[in-house]
Amino acid sequence: MKLNFKHQLGLLFVSLLLPALCFSQDSFTCSRATYYGSPDCYGNPRGACGFGEYGKTVNDGSVAGVSWLWKNGSGCGACYQVRCKIAELCDENGAYVVVTDYGEGDRTDFITSPRGYSKLGRKTYASTELLKYGVVDVEYRRVPCRYGGYNLLVKVHEHGRNPRYLAIQNVV
Repeated sequence: MKLNFKHQLGLLFVSLLLPALCFSQDSFTCSRATYYGSPDCYGNPRGACGFGEYGKTVNDGSVAGVSWLWKNGSGCGACYQVRCKIAELCDENGAYVVVTDYGEGDRTDFITSPRGYSKLGRKTYASTELLKYGVVDVEYRRVPCRYGGYNLLVKVHEHGRNPRYLAIQNVV
């Protein structure tokens, strides 16, 4: 089977662009992160994503409110790898956080739970020192979500516009 010029050209573009797309997913974006006060160090059950109590403890409480990544609610449930950039205090893998809320801070993209924020640090003493900074420079990238023990969780949308249809939201 012989391919015509148009198909050959299309195949060439795909073979050149595909590696570039795969490589770009590994790149990190620079930003800043902070944390919010929480007596139990977990997330906020009143988050803008509507996860309720589940949003407080999902991902072992490593959750975040985000600003522009929230995308009017469509960013809810997204997972990110966040690494801080203070070499002597920060773990090279950083923290994996789940978006459960909307929030704006001091030029930050992530306002994490104290659990998520402390996971940015290398050791117990480093995480305590990291908390003293309040706001740190970070880099982040979107990663696939991994929830231990859950296959799929959906939420029934209680305030759907059409009473004859069941409206559900994919939570994880």
